[in-house]
Amino acid sequence: MAGNPSATSRPLRADARRNHERLLAVARTAFAEHGTDTSLEDVARRAGVGIGTLYRHFPTRHALLSAVFQSEVDVLLVRSRELLTAEQPCTALIEWLRAIITHAGVYRGLARALMSASHDASSALAQCSEPMREAGDALLVRAREAGSVRPGVTIADLMQLTNAIALAAEQAPDDPELADRLLALTYRGLKN
Repeated sequence: MAGNPSATSRPLRADARRNHERLLAVARTAFAEHGTDTSLEDVARRAGVGIGTLYRHFPTRHALLSAVFQSEVDVLLVRSRELLTAEQPCTALIEWLRAIITHAGVYRGLARALMSASHDASSALAQCSEPMREAGDALLVRAREAGSVRPGVTIADLMQLTNAIALAAEQAPDDPELADRLLALTYRGLKN
């Protein structure tokens, strides 16, 4: 999931590891402050490396996004496992979708990037989302088996809808309740 494929076959040198970590830290800050479309040249410059170094570690923007968001994805995956034992499966599913929306809201442009990557299986960002789909599907199946969610609802649809809600909320910063209202509509639409 991280940037450089050769980094998985042998450990990075100390200077390369420092560059990698610095690039991730700078990118995380830049994406939070300026959105996911921020200039990669600017990220490299702020990290004190050349653009070639950035691309050696992260060959594409999606590879960098995937690496930056991995720790947050891990938190969302842990939360999904905790919610698998919740008393109300449909509520647990909605709570997890709300957590995804909150996460996407931290980084302007992330929801749009996730939506576009969902159609490109070769994208590093799409590959990052596979564990998320599996986690969400486990919650969805549990809710469906409890009779709380109508048949035909798929996790792919819910993930796209969740990203669309995050994108809508991003486009309406003066309406902080928009995401919750849209998620409430989703909840009513899911119920059996």
